[in-house]
Amino acid sequence: MNKKILITDPIEKACIDILAENGFNVDLKPGLKESEIIELINGYNVLIVRSGTKVTSRIIKSASNLEMIARAGAGVDNIDVDAATSRGIIVMNTPGGNTISTAEHTFGLLISLCRNIPFANSELKNGLWDRKKYIGTELFGKKIGIIGFGKIGKEVALRSKAFGMDVLTYDPVITTETAQKYYARLVSFDELLSQSDIISIHVPLNNETRNLINKDTLEKCKSGVKIINCARGGIVNEEDLYNALETGKVSGAAIDVFEKEPPYFPNKLIEHPKVIVTPHIGASTKEAQEKVAIQIANQIVEYYKKQNLIGAVNTFPLQFRITDEIKPFVELAKIMGKILASMVDVNLSHIGLKYHGKILHEHNELISAAFLTGLLSKKITGTVNFVNVMILSEETGIKVKSSLESEHDDYRTLITAFVKSHSMLKKISGTIFGKNEIRIVELNDYKIDFKPGKFLVIIKNVDRPGILATISSVFANKNVNIAEVFLARDELGKNALTIMILDSSINSEVISELQSTDGISFVKFIVL
Repeated sequence: MNKKILITDPIEKACIDILAENGFNVDLKPGLKESEIIELINGYNVLIVRSGTKVTSRIIKSASNLEMIARAGAGVDNIDVDAATSRGIIVMNTPGGNTISTAEHTFGLLISLCRNIPFANSELKNGLWDRKKYIGTELFGKKIGIIGFGKIGKEVALRSKAFGMDVLTYDPVITTETAQKYYARLVSFDELLSQSDIISIHVPLNNETRNLINKDTLEKCKSGVKIINCARGGIVNEEDLYNALETGKVSGAAIDVFEKEPPYFPNKLIEHPKVIVTPHIGASTKEAQEKVAIQIANQIVEYYKKQNLIGAVNTFPLQFRITDEIKPFVELAKIMGKILASMVDVNLSHIGLKYHGKILHEHNELISAAFLTGLLSKKITGTVNFVNVMILSEETGIKVKSSLESEHDDYRTLITAFVKSHSMLKKISGTIFGKNEIRIVELNDYKIDFKPGKFLVIIKNVDRPGILATISSVFANKNVNIAEVFLARDELGKNALTIMILDSSINSEVISELQSTDGISFVKFIVL
């Protein structure tokens, strides 16, 4: 495998064992500072972190060989995803591994808050017995508002229903039917705020959710509402929550996550008598730690051994599983993109793609991304892959318009790329023969059939006797072996197209000699 992996946070041994068994070289170095990671990172292909390591843009810019950043956990807010994406680095996480642990911790805090368990426990241990001081609140019949109805939100809903609670949820991407499956009622955000006795938060931290719970939203809540946050620090404005606790608008809060971790001390919110706190341990169970460790290792193995990308947060096309059936078309599209980019010198601002065949219709977005990956790899410097190809195409101004065509007269499946250009090549078509044999079947209006090799020469020449022998002699004199030759022509005695697959590269001297040969009007050497 020869891929090197650096792990900078503590992780279960199962992760390391799985990676080592699959041929990866793994170094576990927890607790490294940013400057220390920067010194080491260039020697690694994969970086595995948990929540402790902050993967900054400085680290990413220093990592010229880094291909993947893998987070053994749900969130990626400790990773500069934009910086990674711009460098073509995959960012993946394991969103389902800690679902049960976090849901259970949420409920543990919920019960503790409603029954004053931590406060009563502390006083009794200090020798004080006061049964009347800590009168609690039943969960039965209360309305719980769950903000965010992903995997964890759904599990909290099920547990809430088991306690006889009325479950409300707000999530802009789920349907009423989905909510009902988990005994929840889908409501608007304002309805949730105004109706809930308890609010539990289960959304990621991003630009839309930062300070979601603030002075204004708390004002819309019931007087005496309870707030629970086991999601991410920064979703709840800590200063506004403190003030709401002081006025009694919020009767209690249970917090597992903070804007800054570890938080500053002394800390008035943490010290508040109506607040229960834990040090970001929602996912800290033996079972959850082992699940995410095994899950992230298997995802890495799956990608490098089978090219199946699971859990990626910054790449859309590869969320579609690349099956053995679609894989040859992905490679075909990349090759077509490389050939078109090498043959067209003008601005490729508008490209058309036509797809014939059901399988291409079903996977057209993936195939278009593959085509752009091949094309841009020949047009710009730096890494181009499925992770950053859409961003790069937008930055370079390239726009691709795809059309799904009816069945082709000659081919079961056919991809055609075309561009408005004065260059030699304006159109290229390709297909798959059998299960996985890549074939180019048309260049402009030349009907041809060839299997591309690594070293490819495309020559436009006059259709006359002896021209092929002349071309071959140029290669022979330079000790360049011709592996295969493919020919096409528009009309007897006029123009012809000669495609040659070579066994080795050629230099500019060979190209110049071919270009100066009588009867040859165009020569292009392409390395695929």
